[in-house]
Amino acid sequence: MKITSTSCICPVLVCLCFVQRCYGTAHHSSIKVTRNQTKHIEGETEVHHRPKRGWVWNQFFVLEEHMGPDPQYVGKLHSNSDKGDGSVKYILTGEGAGTIFIIDDTTGDIHSTKSLDREQKTHYVLHAQAIDRRTNKPLEPESEFIIKVQDINDNAPKFTDGPYIVTVPEMSDMGTSVLQVTATDADDPTYGNSARVVYSILQGQPYFSVDPKTGVIRTALHNMDREAREHYSVVIQAKDMAGQVGGLSGSTTVNITLTDVNDNPPRFPQKHYQLYVPESAQVGSAVGKIKANDADTGSNADMTYSIVNGDGVGVFSISTDKDTREGILSLKKPLNYEKKKSYTLNIEGANTHLDFRFSHLGPFKDATMLKIIVGDVDEPPLFSMPSYIMEVYENAKIGTIVGTVLAQDPDSANSLVRYFINYKAEDDRFFNIDANTGTIKTSKVLDREETPWYNITVAASENDNPDLLSHVTVGIRVLDVNDNPPELAREYDIVVCENSKPGQVIHTISATDKDDFANGPRFNFFLDEHLSINPNFTLKDNEDNTASILTRRRRFSRTIQDVYYLPIMISDGGIPSLSSSSTLTIRVCACERDGRVRTCHAEAFLSSAGLSTGALIAILLCVVILLAIVVLFITLRRSKKEPLIISEEDVRENVVTYDDEGGGEEDTEAFDITALRNPSAAEELKYRRDIRPEVKLPPRHQTLSTLESIDVQEFIKQRLAEADLDPSVPPYDSLQTYAYEGQRSEAGSISSLDSATTQSDQDYQYLGDWGPEFKKLAELYGEIDSERTT
Repeated sequence: MKITSTSCICPVLVCLCFVQRCYGTAHHSSIKVTRNQTKHIEGETEVHHRPKRGWVWNQFFVLEEHMGPDPQYVGKLHSNSDKGDGSVKYILTGEGAGTIFIIDDTTGDIHSTKSLDREQKTHYVLHAQAIDRRTNKPLEPESEFIIKVQDINDNAPKFTDGPYIVTVPEMSDMGTSVLQVTATDADDPTYGNSARVVYSILQGQPYFSVDPKTGVIRTALHNMDREAREHYSVVIQAKDMAGQVGGLSGSTTVNITLTDVNDNPPRFPQKHYQLYVPESAQVGSAVGKIKANDADTGSNADMTYSIVNGDGVGVFSISTDKDTREGILSLKKPLNYEKKKSYTLNIEGANTHLDFRFSHLGPFKDATMLKIIVGDVDEPPLFSMPSYIMEVYENAKIGTIVGTVLAQDPDSANSLVRYFINYKAEDDRFFNIDANTGTIKTSKVLDREETPWYNITVAASENDNPDLLSHVTVGIRVLDVNDNPPELAREYDIVVCENSKPGQVIHTISATDKDDFANGPRFNFFLDEHLSINPNFTLKDNEDNTASILTRRRRFSRTIQDVYYLPIMISDGGIPSLSSSSTLTIRVCACERDGRVRTCHAEAFLSSAGLSTGALIAILLCVVILLAIVVLFITLRRSKKEPLIISEEDVRENVVTYDDEGGGEEDTEAFDITALRNPSAAEELKYRRDIRPEVKLPPRHQTLSTLESIDVQEFIKQRLAEADLDPSVPPYDSLQTYAYEGQRSEAGSISSLDSATTQSDQDYQYLGDWGPEFKKLAELYGEIDSERTT
């Protein structure tokens, strides 16, 4: 089978292609010979046979943008098996088959039914098949071929990035590169000149030029001045077909702006200026402006101003406003029309950023002369001093002169001046001023301790022009007078230990005085001479504005007296001296050996025995627990009807034996030992052993007579009867033992139970050396001894 195509290689062959399509001229074809080993149709075994002529084909070409009324002829398919009898059927598949490309299944002619665009798709891949029309069996293997879309010049060059905005410095050399533009052409660059672009400049000459091949835009003139012209609009054209006639073209605009360089010096519009400044202008204020023009822009136009000479150099100063590039003239010293009526200044303006390439155009500075005229104005009164300091004693009488202020009219008229004090509505007016003389006096009694300093503002105005005011600050210091007596610096809590020694310092006190240093802190401390000498404490002046409290005797007792009062006197160092009296409260406290206060309150008996608070709490808890157990026991016993102890034996006759050694005096305090005592002592009062009893003992002969009159047997019977009738005792008998020495014993009792009723002269001072365990005992006997001595 062979495939015939038209070779429309150039537009000249279009006519030939048309003739070929109409009259079926001879086909140009190439022969593709298949391999010797072929594959039999329908899966038969492979056989080696003589190679025969197979598909004969070539690439097909079709012109893009075909606008004819009939489909465009592309080519022809032909198989060697086709005898022209219509038995062979040609089938076309692949890209665009049946839609863009159609085939005559009998003749094999291929036509294009649509106008194609090479810029959208450059080629189509299709497959051709020849089959037997009767059996539908392939006569030739399927063959692939390509239909290429032939390019024509149907796309003009385009500038995809335009329009362009670019800058170039002014005064650049000729040929300075500005920008490179690039145009793209969608036509086939490999076929003809359809995509060959040439650049040219349509607008912008003679200032700029463009390279026809590269599209590089360059300056075409020397020293292009931004100040003469700043913006340029350049139109660049790109034409295909290498610029030949008939080629397509596109254009773009390039907006070029010349950037500034410092090629222009500053210039003052005038060489002489005149400025009017009133003499009332405030120092530091701006009094005028001056400006030099610079044709440049940005930092190239920045400049600074300076005063180079003139008689007003020390009176005026100039600075530069960076935003407006103006020279701001300020006043450094006050003006006085009566002394000098005009000043002359030479002012210079110079660029700050210089470009040395253009130094030949300089110098980049300019100067002008400024004449300043001082204007005469009516000025407010002028005080003789910028501020005043005055002094006055406190407690001074109303109307006391404090001081005088003075103000004068600086003008030649020398008008009279009036004075007044600027008070606010809520201010207390302690002072007033004479409107004519400026003398300040007190209007209230002053107290330095309340306000030691006053600041007032005095205003002065002219009689002829009251609206012109000047002000001055007057500071008034209130001097001190010794009118406050000294006082204790604070409330003192003074403690003296019970075991203090004579001459021991128990506290140091100080004083304070509201008066000034000259009338205050030289304090003297002493006791009131009109009172009798205090036997317990004394006062020592330490001569450093403090005093010490000392003890005068050994040992103090809280039980006897727990608070002492010590009146003292304090005097200051003022003239005349003032004094005051105060009373110190001294509490008696129990202290450790190192002087630390242990307690200052009266303690219970258990505490005196040396028991701590924790021990007392523990004892109370034990008692509560025992009481709870007893209540529980009694409740359980009452709830049961049977006896508490079930036994055949009567336990009421049991004898309870105690094999304890005994606890001495503690047993006597815990139990009723009346029954164990001698009958004569049983009826006596039981005394506490921690205090000395005050009951007088009966005479010796009376005691003996009482003992003789008591019968021991009767005494025992009486106790037994009381025990039987006592409802609080257990419901069974108990054995009680009564010990009796016998009557008329001359030896007497050696028990210590009655030792509290006897007098003793023994010294118990040694108990203080036995340690902390005997401290309470030492304190107790020490107090007894002290009371006995007293």
